[in-house]
Amino acid sequence: MIRKRFKYLTCLVVVLTGLLNLAGCGTTAKSAASSSKAASSGLFAQLVEYSKEDTDAGWDASSATKITLQGNSAVVDGAGASSDGSQVTIAKAGTYVLKGKLSNGQVIISAGAKDKIHLVLNGVTLSCADSSPLYTKQAGKTIITLAKGTTNSLSDGSTYQNTTDNEPDSTIFSQCDLTINGTGSLTVNGKYKNGIGTKDDLVITGGKITVSAVNDGLQGHDSVAVKNGSLTIKAGKDGIQSNNDKDTAKGWISLDGGTFNITASEDGIQAETILQINGGKFNLITGGGSAKAVKKTNNDFPGGRMNNTNTTASTEETASAKALKGGKGVAVSNGTVTIDSADDAIHSNGDVAIKGGTFNISAGDDAVHADDQVTIDGGTIKVAQSYEGLEGAYITVNGGNIHIMASDDGFNAAGGNDGSGQQQSRDNFNAAGDYEINISGGYIYVNANGDGIDSNGALNIDGGTIIVDGPTNNGNASLDYNGTAKITGGILVAAGSSGMAQAPGTSSTQNSLLVYYTAVQKAGTLVNLSDADGKSILTFAPAKDYQSIVISMPELKKDKTYTLSSGGTCSGTNKDGLYTGGTYTSGTKLTDVKISSAVTSIADDGTAATGHSAAGGPGGHPGQGNRQGQPQGQPQGNPPGQPPQGQPQGQPPSN
Repeated sequence: MIRKRFKYLTCLVVVLTGLLNLAGCGTTAKSAASSSKAASSGLFAQLVEYSKEDTDAGWDASSATKITLQGNSAVVDGAGASSDGSQVTIAKAGTYVLKGKLSNGQVIISAGAKDKIHLVLNGVTLSCADSSPLYTKQAGKTIITLAKGTTNSLSDGSTYQNTTDNEPDSTIFSQCDLTINGTGSLTVNGKYKNGIGTKDDLVITGGKITVSAVNDGLQGHDSVAVKNGSLTIKAGKDGIQSNNDKDTAKGWISLDGGTFNITASEDGIQAETILQINGGKFNLITGGGSAKAVKKTNNDFPGGRMNNTNTTASTEETASAKALKGGKGVAVSNGTVTIDSADDAIHSNGDVAIKGGTFNISAGDDAVHADDQVTIDGGTIKVAQSYEGLEGAYITVNGGNIHIMASDDGFNAAGGNDGSGQQQSRDNFNAAGDYEINISGGYIYVNANGDGIDSNGALNIDGGTIIVDGPTNNGNASLDYNGTAKITGGILVAAGSSGMAQAPGTSSTQNSLLVYYTAVQKAGTLVNLSDADGKSILTFAPAKDYQSIVISMPELKKDKTYTLSSGGTCSGTNKDGLYTGGTYTSGTKLTDVKISSAVTSIADDGTAATGHSAAGGPGGHPGQGNRQGQPQGQPQGNPPGQPPQGQPQGQPPSN
């Protein structure tokens, strides 16, 4: 069995126990940040070591027992098996080669509790109207080899004779460990419930497998491990599932290679504990895809998350339709993953850790959601559609290439669970929560209709390149934090509306410039900042209309004067609106600005802003006093010279 082959079983138990403890303790923001790397790295502990018998698809034909299926009967040539009409019984350890067609029959493996059964499907068509056509009732392990060049097909009926918990519920069903290998093809039609299921561990190391099931496609109660092969699954519920919720060392899924084409009405791949992806190519469609998602709007309230409304009213709970789901954690180190999900694309009630791989995501809800920690150390994540891009209590980006389109927040650090932290946001309406966003590297582009980067606690930026095309409504901001914000390195360019605009805080060691425009600037209108020698240090073309911009980069030096210009053209290379190289020409000079402190705030006519108040409430709700970066004397939440545009005070917060 797989569980007897673990090199790291003790490590796994420790990791899972630690994750449970982390989820239940009230850590401080500082300790949460330091524990993030430890927790996420633990998710990558090796879960499975494939044995030789898992991967070896060969067999000794001279010693194997041959079973020939002949319509309504079978002929057995060799020891260990017998036939009675349309039923074949295998009673001893050994290798059995099946060939032919059996209509409304059954192959039952009822051997010793430690016996290993090697079953070779060498061109088999097998069906059973009222039970599993291939049923391992007892054995130590069943290994199914799909013989090279063969086509094999198994199907069941829509009703079973025996429906108790210990009876079969899958077309291929095993009470013990089950392995499938080889290079042949296998088609499984599960009309009753599941396609392929086992009460123990399910391993797949080869074959071209097509599964259609009214319930789950593949189900390994204790675990599922896939090393190679091609899997095409269409499921009425989950595509792949491991659902042991009694033993914290089980209920995991490790996908280490192969091709996965999964269309599922509910979750695509769902692990009760840890879902680990170390390689493979994935194409996942869940719940009919993002186009079938219940649409949410933030009503242009501050932050918007708690005020979301569904365009389709319903009193029924919507079934989970997430693409990648791990109860304790999701960890991805490699692979190519394409997701079109009606719900979250990647979801964990614990942590999500990504250190490699390529993702192309369209999500009806969050692209990546963790109730606790989201850690991105590498990989490429492209989100074409989402409600929120990255959401977790603690979000850490150390590397990678992230590109997010979000109808609400791009990044959202907030409390709560699958309900996206609404109650937690209410509880912390007037106080910063124990949440963090920490960015130390990588490339990040966010295009958000809600807040671009929103922390209901602290925001720390130490490096990387961050570009934000933020909201056009004044109830949200390109940057929104409810605690402290500190930038010590990297490049930050964030354009958006002006009503709730924030810049990094005064404790920053890298300088920032916040500019308020008297009038809304049209999308594509260049922002240029040049030094005293006329050298451009930044040229940026926001993708949407904007009325404020935040700029922070190492080139902004204290007591140095820079020229702010608008419009014109740039001959450089444009990536997400940020130009590199080339020459900026034909712009209109707006003003000269001297960087006087960690945060310099001006209107576009050069009028200096004074005062640096506390940040707003959760989800960008207005704070008290003069808003950070607003010219003194202006109404809070509105650009200089403009009538009040912000949302009314007293609106509920949102995360």
